[in-house]
Amino acid sequence: MKQIKEQLKRTILENLDLTREITDEELLDIIDEMIVSHGKENYIPMQEKQILRREIFNSIRRLDVLQELIEDHEITEIMINGPEQVFIEKNGVISLSGKRFESEQKLEDVVQQIVSHSNRIINEANPIVDSRLPDGSRVNIVLSPIAINGPIITIRKFPDHPITIEKLIELESISEEAAEFLKHLVIAGYNIFISGGTGSGKTTFLNVLSNYIPASERIITIEDSVELQIRNIPNLVQLEVRNANTEGSNEITIRDLIKTSLRMRPDRIIVGEVRDAAAIDMLQALNTGHDGSLSTGHANSPADMLSRLESLVLLGAEIPLLAVRKQIASAIDIIVHLGRLRDRSRRLLEITEVLDCKDGEIQLNPLYLFEEGGEANGRIKGTLAKQNELLHTDKLKRAGIRL
Repeated sequence: MKQIKEQLKRTILENLDLTREITDEELLDIIDEMIVSHGKENYIPMQEKQILRREIFNSIRRLDVLQELIEDHEITEIMINGPEQVFIEKNGVISLSGKRFESEQKLEDVVQQIVSHSNRIINEANPIVDSRLPDGSRVNIVLSPIAINGPIITIRKFPDHPITIEKLIELESISEEAAEFLKHLVIAGYNIFISGGTGSGKTTFLNVLSNYIPASERIITIEDSVELQIRNIPNLVQLEVRNANTEGSNEITIRDLIKTSLRMRPDRIIVGEVRDAAAIDMLQALNTGHDGSLSTGHANSPADMLSRLESLVLLGAEIPLLAVRKQIASAIDIIVHLGRLRDRSRRLLEITEVLDCKDGEIQLNPLYLFEEGGEANGRIKGTLAKQNELLHTDKLKRAGIRL
């Protein structure tokens, strides 16, 4: 069927009227005519005709073999390692999809099609880019000479409808008690930092917590590539970084956007992820009256997240370490740590309160910890057990909230 597909596609492209814009419906009609014409000489089963129709259309007008994977709602991640290896993640399990591109050139054409949607540029001089698909899915692309085995594309797909806290409770990712506790903290304006490893669900959880923000507030979101799906805030401003152009100028960074956001009268600032020297600007924003702000970062534990923030701040400014730690302790109230367990489930593993800086060290107060309780049907069981009481309750009192 591969040869038939290539033959039909070549014939269709040769006969297309390129002097005018052809609609999707017209293109599908042309494909149907060609398949019927070919079928008069060579019998093609109806099921194969439908597959040919879809694959030829996707190859000409969409993202070729990628399109079918993107439209599969059960697939959460797509990993392309060159034209012949397309891996997918479904239900937490990674496997080969059985799909492949007809050539490396076709894969590179798809790459250019993807980046053009978000006004990004990728080539040998600029071989790494972050982009997104029209449906909001996050895309990372690496080309040669950096990628040895051909163009590498990693697509993180997001659900059509944002996951709610009720869904997380149903999936046992969080307990009802912890969910209610975090709801009160968000409403009261606690600055919350979400930490975790790759694929632990940080962006999803950030979305969930954002839905607790009162609808009357003005929110500024700042991201490398827009991923957040905040639906309940009318006064919402979304900012996205801009990469440098081919001359290496006109770049707008996370740091630039954080500084700009402070002049936009925000009640809260949400930074999608902190991964560089922008950490110092974020901490200053949190320390200048923007209570209730949220952000995420990569780390293996709440303590590691604090250490990483220290390192990121020191990358951007020459500040004594003690001053950095005092800034962090003053800016961040709560760290929510997420992780993926060995059964591939995403769980909230720890909620920790950040206390004051004492004797040069930031003090932590664990509030909830995940305690494993065996396995059943291949799934890890456990509870998010309460450890200590929240010590800093001033914001709750000012908001009129009692735990």
